[in-house]
Amino acid sequence: MEGQRPISWYPGHMAKAKRQLETQLKRVDIVLELCDARLPLSSRNPALDEMLGNKPRLLMMNKEDLADPAATRRWEAYFLGQGIQAFPIQAGKNRQRILKLVDELTADKRRRAESRGIAITSRAMVVGVPNVGKSTLINALAGRSAFKVQDRPGITRAAQWIKAGERLELLDTPGMLWPKLHDQHAARRLAYIAAIRDEVLDTYHLATGLLDELMATVPEKVMARYKLEDSSLRGQALLEAICRARGFLQKGNAYDLERGATCVLDEFRGGLIGRITLELPPEVHHGEQ
Repeated sequence: MEGQRPISWYPGHMAKAKRQLETQLKRVDIVLELCDARLPLSSRNPALDEMLGNKPRLLMMNKEDLADPAATRRWEAYFLGQGIQAFPIQAGKNRQRILKLVDELTADKRRRAESRGIAITSRAMVVGVPNVGKSTLINALAGRSAFKVQDRPGITRAAQWIKAGERLELLDTPGMLWPKLHDQHAARRLAYIAAIRDEVLDTYHLATGLLDELMATVPEKVMARYKLEDSSLRGQALLEAICRARGFLQKGNAYDLERGATCVLDEFRGGLIGRITLELPPEVHHGEQ
């Protein structure tokens, strides 16, 4: 996008997290992968597929309450077609369903151990990009506050084990992005949902980019939220109209664009503009794998 700096964010702890994850994978029976329901493809780390191999996995599309329900159903069908067991969740509200699925997917290994007189505890790893809801999910599965949840990316820095009942232990891992984020379109969208720290980005360009995307897909929701009348507005003119509608003005009646940009990002992330999904599944034609 014109005026937008390329996003290149791969702190040293991310590289370390990748090495740790590869090591810890050998110690778990199943992987619980979280993505964001508003961005199911871009919020998945493509390196995970190769690292996981044939390890059993559940893919959970978190924050379903912020995503468009019809789009979420399309994503469920898409992942099923890819051979991936996926379903939407709200991380704090799906405890029994997730525990039941984990139990089913680890039952064979547990039965083999029990046939040899060995009682084992299943181990599950929780993975996902930053700020996707891993801590909230783990607290829910553990039935307690295993650790404080913060709405900021990059808080969990070290892997840690948490007990979730008599037969299950959970391994939390730091949120992991991928090197250089070569796909800038996906990178910007990750920034929209706060998977990348706002401090390393230009809030003005991020908000105007988000608004332009929303006006191309769900203009009626933007118009209704900010009580706008001109649906042709884009870029700075659109942000100025929002500032005018909200009274975000500085001395001399200059528009407070920074405040307006922060407002737009916060309201999108909080679902106040509406239930919005930023990407739809790629078309899979007959004969493709």
